This record gives sequence, C-alpha cells and structure tokens, in this order.
Amino acid sequence: MSEAQPKRGWGYRLLMALHIVIIVNFLIEIFYASYVVFVVLRPEGVSGPLWSAAASIPHELMVTRRMYAHETWLAIGGLAIYLGLTEIGPRLKRHRGF
Repeated sequence: MSEAQPKRGWGYRLLMALHIVIIVNFLIEIFYASYVVFVVLRPEGVSGPLWSAAASIPHELMVTRRMYAHETWLAIGGLAIYLGLTEIGPRLKRHRGF
C-alpha cells in the first residue's frame, strides 16, 4: 500500500505560490536583460558577440550593454543561490540522511 500524503493547508500553498513567484521573477529578469543586450542594444551590422566591433561602438552604448549584462549575471547568480538554498541543498541533505 502507498503511504498517505499529509494534508497541506493554505499556509503551504501560500509558501509554494511565493516560491514560484520568486523563481518566475528571476527568470523574467534574466530573459529581459538578455533580450536588451542582444537585441535592443545591438550595434548596426553586428549579430551575436561583438568581437572586434567592440572597439568601434560608442562608449555610451558599450556601458549600457555592460550594465544590462551585469544585471543578467546578477539575476542568474541570485537564482542559483535561491535554488541552492531552497531546493538543491535540502534535497541533498535529505538524500544523505543528515
């Protein structure tokens, strides 16, 4: 026979909804900032990485692209830390029997 799952109340559902909202917020930020860097702030005639075109684009455009790139990496790091603390760490701890 299978074990019965304990009933989960509204508090559990509220925490799960908050958890999902936080993850979705990180994902939206990652996709938005990546879109701005690679589509919106793309210099004329360049697709993908800048390579040698980085030396010929205006300084303001380069700084703006770098700021959005930093924002992207900050969101990626925040999501990784959040998932490590809330999902991966507890599962590893449970699996190892601590």
